[in-house]
Amino acid sequence: MSTPLSIVFAGTPVFAQRHLEALLESTHRVVGVLTQPDRPAGRGKKLLPSPVKTLALDAQLPLLQPQSLRPTEDQAVIAAWAPDVMVVVAYGLLLPPPVLNIPKYGCLNVHGSLLPRWRGAAPIQRAIEAGDDETGVTIMQMDQGLDTGDVLASEAFPLDPTMSSDAVFKKLATMAPPLLIKTLDRLQEHRENAIKQDGALATYAAKISKEEAEICWGGDGIAIARQIRAFNPSPTSYSFLDGQRVKIYQARAIDRSFDGTEPGTIVSADREGILVACGRNGLVIEVAQFPNAKPLPALELINGRKAALAPGRKFSPLVP
Repeated sequence: MSTPLSIVFAGTPVFAQRHLEALLESTHRVVGVLTQPDRPAGRGKKLLPSPVKTLALDAQLPLLQPQSLRPTEDQAVIAAWAPDVMVVVAYGLLLPPPVLNIPKYGCLNVHGSLLPRWRGAAPIQRAIEAGDDETGVTIMQMDQGLDTGDVLASEAFPLDPTMSSDAVFKKLATMAPPLLIKTLDRLQEHRENAIKQDGALATYAAKISKEEAEICWGGDGIAIARQIRAFNPSPTSYSFLDGQRVKIYQARAIDRSFDGTEPGTIVSADREGILVACGRNGLVIEVAQFPNAKPLPALELINGRKAALAPGRKFSPLVP
């Protein structure tokens, strides 16, 4: 059994909360928690704590919510916790060099890709969007670069061609925390056997904008189906039908030519789904959502909106 480590944990969303739970159940000791400041949410824009803050308060852990980690007074608080290591999971703030150097063994990051593949903000979404055959999780020793540190441990799994980002997040939320604990249990061994990343193999997972979630029907139906899975649940792919924004949560590509049919045109609408012509191949919409309604299977949408979804109707960009 390894010597228990004193750990500062930095994270914000539910995915990070799962890792904090695992640390609290381990032999290691969490001496402090960093999370983002409370943010407004919901229709009332009420300030809500992050999932990590909620767990930290329940566990009566020392908590810090700085806007930035550059102020020396915040760095002094972290230093006073005297951590052996800092674990960073979807925290959302940059760690300046003075903070990286506070823990005895530096800072570890749990990253949702097989580094150096997909460094950056949206590794899960970009892996699905690109049609990768596999993805996974990497435990990395942090340095001053963007996800450029040495790899301490990693675990892969195949990407099922029907998996959405939501499904991959849930998969990683079950496999990443145990891998983190195993790495911490044998941290010195992992540090000694760390693997340097090959920068020539690196790809960048840019943050996803709402604008790029709009479907371009002139593209390939296969790529559009991947985009829909990648952007589910957020920001959710969408298109416009009769000026209404329709969110599309689930769809599949179909290998079929639609020569002479303008991309975005509904070809058929039946129990198999809503078939839409694309620039190449086609797309069968299976689950979608109209404004002020809930997401529904295609057949329920068709039964309730026969005229709007009739063959010949066309999805198109919103014209100002």
